[in-house]
Amino acid sequence: MAMASTMKVVIGSIAFGFFWVLAVFPAVPFLPIGRTAGALFGAMLMVIFRVISPDEAYEAIDLPVLGLLFGTMVVSVYLERADMFKYLGKLLTWKGRGGKDLLFRVCLVSSISSALFTNDTCCVVLTEFILKIVRQNNLPPQPFLLALASSSNIGSAATPIGNPQNLVIAVQSKISFEKFLFGILPSMLLGVLVNAAILLCYFWKLLSVERDQEVAGKAIELVVENKANSPEFSPATMSHASSINSQGFNSGIDAITPSSLVNAEPLRTIAMIDGEGFASVRISQRRSESSAKRYIRTVSRNRTSQAGEANSLPNSEARDPPNENWKRSLWRIFVYLVTIGMLVALLLGLNMSWTAVTAALALVVLDFKDAQSCLEKVSYSLLIFFCGMFIAVDGFNKTGIPSTLWEAVERYSRIDSTGGIALLSVVILVLSNVASNVPTVMLLGSRVAASAALISASEEARAWLILAWVSTVAGNLSLLGSAANLIVCEQARRAQFYSYNLSFWSHLKFGVPSTIIVTVIGMPLIRSY
Repeated sequence: MAMASTMKVVIGSIAFGFFWVLAVFPAVPFLPIGRTAGALFGAMLMVIFRVISPDEAYEAIDLPVLGLLFGTMVVSVYLERADMFKYLGKLLTWKGRGGKDLLFRVCLVSSISSALFTNDTCCVVLTEFILKIVRQNNLPPQPFLLALASSSNIGSAATPIGNPQNLVIAVQSKISFEKFLFGILPSMLLGVLVNAAILLCYFWKLLSVERDQEVAGKAIELVVENKANSPEFSPATMSHASSINSQGFNSGIDAITPSSLVNAEPLRTIAMIDGEGFASVRISQRRSESSAKRYIRTVSRNRTSQAGEANSLPNSEARDPPNENWKRSLWRIFVYLVTIGMLVALLLGLNMSWTAVTAALALVVLDFKDAQSCLEKVSYSLLIFFCGMFIAVDGFNKTGIPSTLWEAVERYSRIDSTGGIALLSVVILVLSNVASNVPTVMLLGSRVAASAALISASEEARAWLILAWVSTVAGNLSLLGSAANLIVCEQARRAQFYSYNLSFWSHLKFGVPSTIIVTVIGMPLIRSY
């Protein structure tokens, strides 16, 4: 495609620049309107500046992609209501054998579930389960959060419904669900295993430490305020989230003994940590040992009483009449059967978009309730973001810039040579982290496929699969590489019971070697059938 007029190129580049900045950096100081509004803003500029006409803008919106995305989101909502993700969480602790075993399970469960239920959904739900398990087992959260985010990205590469960029590739390439799955599945399985091995090597010493023996000492060291020279006593003002964040452990009330409270003369306030929260113990230098013992006996008695009351309360299912329990169990079975039917239909080659929408509507009907509460959980902002992105990318394509840049590297990045595949992978990896993976797929997809089609039809399908593999695994490079990474980071940071901040640099130190190694070892296994 030839370059457009100079005015159109400049205006189109400015409009796409607004879209890119607002899409990649949602908290822009000069225009803090967010990703969704930023995508619509970029699309509006394309139309107002006449880079594309209104009719062309409507035609640029890919309805099959939106239908497939909507259908899978609705199915995921009903699966969550049917406790599917709760059962997946229980698999993480079933007959567990320590931190290394748990880390491997997180990699395996998150990769498989993300391939079937999209990576973003799995990260939203499983982050909470993993933080709870980590807290209960006195383990550091960082390895497991990295395992969840990275394995979800790798696992989602195996299916067209695993992530948004695969949805675009599946619709544009018309590759069947079966061919897509078996073309990338070997790379995905090997990639998950290699990623788990890298995580184990990276955190081997941290996971090998017997943390249980150090819990009492660390708890006292963290929660004691030393004010020996102060005549006044002040209550402890300790944040539950920040304390758990920095250490990643919990202990029982026995971790702090009465003698340790009394013998430490300078101590003013000690916060005892238990499985449910914090209890502040105010100790003065003149307080006797009997006072400390009485206080701890009182706290222990209150905890025991509360636990007894909690155990005596019937659970939600026990309170329901037997008939209601039977109906709910039957409804769960129907949800699982409809989901399995959707996956079978996709494997048989039926239209992916209409199959997902049909499964979603079947679940709405079987629920036999007003669907508003479930439909409200669908991320309509993501659907609107896609609409704006389709228009913005199509307008940028019409400037001729992407075609011109691709023509400069096309002859060096043909997929019939090792050097060409290497260069193409580098281009995809860099663009996926600079411009995000979905816009990268939309910008490069048709061009890469057209170049490969000159070789053979099978090479064209393989080019699409390589694009899906590299653009997906590239999301592990940095914290900003994929939405799944940001979801895990935000969910962990906002968790009330066990907050943890996954920093950009801690992710980058693991993400760079993992992304390069997993991308390279998975590439030779990608085949078109």
